[in-house]
Amino acid sequence: MPVYAYSGLSPQGKSVSGIVDAENPRVARQKLRKSGVYPTALNETEGAQSRREGPTIRRSFERVNPQDLAVMTRQLSTLVGAGLPLVESIGALVEQVDSDRLKRILSHIRELVTEGTSLADALGQHPRVFGDLYVNMVRAGEASGALDVVLLRLADYTEATARLRSKVRKALTYPIFMVVVGTLILFFLLTYVVPKVTRIFTDTKQVLPLATRILIGTSNFLAEWWWLFLAGAVLAGVGLRAYARTPSGRIVSDRWKLRAPVFGKLAQKIAVARFARTLSTLLRSGIGLLPSLDIVKNIVDNRIVFQAIEDARDAIREGQPIAPPLKRSGIFPPLMTHMIAVGERSGQLEDMLAKAADGYEDEVDTTVSTLTTLLEPIMILVMGATVLFIVLAILLPIFQMSQIVH
Repeated sequence: MPVYAYSGLSPQGKSVSGIVDAENPRVARQKLRKSGVYPTALNETEGAQSRREGPTIRRSFERVNPQDLAVMTRQLSTLVGAGLPLVESIGALVEQVDSDRLKRILSHIRELVTEGTSLADALGQHPRVFGDLYVNMVRAGEASGALDVVLLRLADYTEATARLRSKVRKALTYPIFMVVVGTLILFFLLTYVVPKVTRIFTDTKQVLPLATRILIGTSNFLAEWWWLFLAGAVLAGVGLRAYARTPSGRIVSDRWKLRAPVFGKLAQKIAVARFARTLSTLLRSGIGLLPSLDIVKNIVDNRIVFQAIEDARDAIREGQPIAPPLKRSGIFPPLMTHMIAVGERSGQLEDMLAKAADGYEDEVDTTVSTLTTLLEPIMILVMGATVLFIVLAILLPIFQMSQIVH
């Protein structure tokens, strides 16, 4: 349904503006007049036009920032907790948020809620923004009459998840930047600078040192066949990506992520922390253990962890506690399974999961900081050793030529 941005006058004569969903401009004006707004300007938004025109490159990359989503959720919790009607609360958020995409989505949700749709079902119409976790928690909040409390927990969870993701990305940005820049510099040296320098040695037709011959061979290969090297790298990347999307390839890829040297432990800690944080949030919102595990297994984003959670869910359905099957999987650390077992016995499972999530998120932060600290000097050493090899390969034949002259 198209979305229209409007400006107009309220019954009190004040200027108002916002957006409204309607089939056409005439219906949009009718809706506004029924709500007491006299429209003075009505324009179809760019987002509505792009919806009719079909998918575009811009829309395919359009996303809602997790931080914006967390702020919106916290504001909705405050408005609902203050006793404002749900439709009025969503309408206030439409005018408050800065993201154009989020404005359009909230406007559509407000229209659905006005027509009698539950908030959870209205959110479910936008699965790319509001996932299963979000929708099911809102549904539990509506059923229990504690929607404001559930929304507050959702805001905390969204912020914690975004914070963890941001820490990992920020810590890895500099090393990745260094690798890319270093590779480009070496490529420039080997394909442009080195051939001009080594041409002097090849003209002398003397026996060159092994290091110089290796350097010249590598330089000639890259200068002549760089396009083949680049095409091979691109094809290999595309092929591996396509294979990783198949069921068997996804399992192999996810298993390798957990077993990779150094980074495997980090991936495992991230998955475990996400599992504990999500399950704790769902249980605190009043969702049962089995439905919560159904949601969590689709959020961990790893098929090996997915299978471990699914096996635990099947064991719980048969009457077993949750800790033993998680321990048997070998994915979850002993400390995590021990805390879960204690939480089950004491009736404080969600609190234990929250504490475990805090602990493993701190471990992730420490591990990432340590890896970053170690990667920087290692990359500098590798770059230095490579440059030293190039310098020696160029200087050695010069020394030989000087000795011949003397």
